[in-house]
Amino acid sequence: MPRNLVYVAPFPMQTTLRFSRALAGLSDVRLFGVFHEPPKGDAAGVFDDAEVVRNAFDPAEVVAACRRLEARHGPIFRVLGILEDLQVQLAAVRAELGVAGPDVRTATAFRDKAQMKDLLRAAGLPCARHRLLRSDRDGWAFADQVGLPMVLKPPAGAGCKATYRVSSPQELHRVLAEVQPAPQRPVLAEEFLTGAEFSFETLTVGGQVRFSSISRYFPSPLEVVENPWIQWAVVLPRDLSGETFERARSLGVAAVQALQLEDGMTHMEWFRRPDGSLAIGEVAARPPGARIVPLTGLAHVDAAGNSVDIYRAWARAVVDGAFDGPWERRYSTGCAFLRGQGRGRIVAVEGLAEAQEKMGALVVDRELPKVGWMRSDSYEGEGWVIVRHPDTEVVKQALMDLITTVKVRYEA
Repeated sequence: MPRNLVYVAPFPMQTTLRFSRALAGLSDVRLFGVFHEPPKGDAAGVFDDAEVVRNAFDPAEVVAACRRLEARHGPIFRVLGILEDLQVQLAAVRAELGVAGPDVRTATAFRDKAQMKDLLRAAGLPCARHRLLRSDRDGWAFADQVGLPMVLKPPAGAGCKATYRVSSPQELHRVLAEVQPAPQRPVLAEEFLTGAEFSFETLTVGGQVRFSSISRYFPSPLEVVENPWIQWAVVLPRDLSGETFERARSLGVAAVQALQLEDGMTHMEWFRRPDGSLAIGEVAARPPGARIVPLTGLAHVDAAGNSVDIYRAWARAVVDGAFDGPWERRYSTGCAFLRGQGRGRIVAVEGLAEAQEKMGALVVDRELPKVGWMRSDSYEGEGWVIVRHPDTEVVKQALMDLITTVKVRYEA
């Protein structure tokens, strides 16, 4: 009998649906969706059945949808989703249905950043000092302890959303007035980590990290969010040897074990400080954004020399409890994100022909901004270009050429 999989995707966007296709491609499965509104066109054909609910972030509504799917098709084998702000709710759904997968305790350990850092520190792992603010007084006391700048954000934030870098007493006063920390609505304050920012991705099966990868941001995600005009890049270096990367891998593996993930993918942001020490920013029990999933697949090859499908690797981990590696890291890869200053619709995209002449065969995938498109609210901007080469320095230079040559102009 086929295994029934429920994939919860409130907003069936293109990236989200890449993971659903990977689930549908597994052997002996039927894939069902739970949405706010179902996908259209070819994407709808991936699902064998679907339920539309008013609020896919409400565990009770998702449980009810799963019960209706069970009535039509039989028991549910897995309940899955990739959005970070769904993970605790999905764990509650699993508990109600008696379905295997990360439980509420594990999901909360990853989602609640204050609890996460408490667990990491208890395991002896370096991370930013932090405090939950329940009043303005707590905020001023924490500033006295760690100094400025510092960072304020929701305890369960994701992707730098609603994150504030506070660099002066005047800014602290303004931000505290805006976020209004209270006992029933705490705000997470963190020491501001400086240095080069990287990420560490893992595939974990049976509680053991079976695969890992490292990426670097140019510049940091927080700087990108604070400066919407910056054209930025992510680079996956080919060579992951050396003391810094070895220490980072040890930290990342220990973090996954401390937070007790059994099967799945994690995304950890970490810093190499100016003095050479390392510190963990935070860890998420989900696949990474910023095109890191396809970049990771393009950087590695399987035994036949083909690029690796990381979407399928995630699906194999969370459904089959299996890993199909090991894989060879044969390339460096990188992605440049294209955006500019201003608001409204795109009126011009300059420098594309010149960039293409410089890039040549290095470009392996792209989605270019188009005149008439509205400016995106996403930090990924209106378009992106992925490049690949065996030499990391060639990739870095190509990305620099892209972000300095291509200019996106918006209506005045």
